[in-house]
Amino acid sequence: MRVGVLSDTHLSGYSERLAEIFCRYLSDCDLILHAGDLTDIRVLDAFEGRPVKAVYGNMDPPEVRKRLPDKYLLEIGGHRVGLIHGWGFPFGIEHRIIKAFDAVDCLVYGHTHQASNELRGKVLFFNPGSATEGFFTLHNTIGILEIGDRIEGEIIRV
Repeated sequence: MRVGVLSDTHLSGYSERLAEIFCRYLSDCDLILHAGDLTDIRVLDAFEGRPVKAVYGNMDPPEVRKRLPDKYLLEIGGHRVGLIHGWGFPFGIEHRIIKAFDAVDCLVYGHTHQASNELRGKVLFFNPGSATEGFFTLHNTIGILEIGDRIEGEIIRV
């Protein structure tokens, strides 16, 4: 299974730029994950009817928080994948967010705007960075998870 992963888009609605990113890099994905800070629920319209799982982030307004959970646990191909935004200072974020789940094989998160694809013990910590935000983000990135017998992540600069 091929899973497209985004976070921290910080958009005020539908975005042509995000639609272009979807068409170029994510249109062949079986599932899209968004790890929060959409800032507008219409951001999800860019994914053209693909299955999407998303959580809210600290910058999401009440309208988004009413529609999305703060965390999500998915079972994909026999693997447990946790989806959460994150909070607080970037340093040590992985230690804080892993406590939100009992046991996962992969933890997808956002908040830091810095891409990460790191296996720690038996858990893949995967942060796609920010696809579209430009103020706090040096390079815009997204992620792809290939899930089969194992989970492999790839960060793509867009």
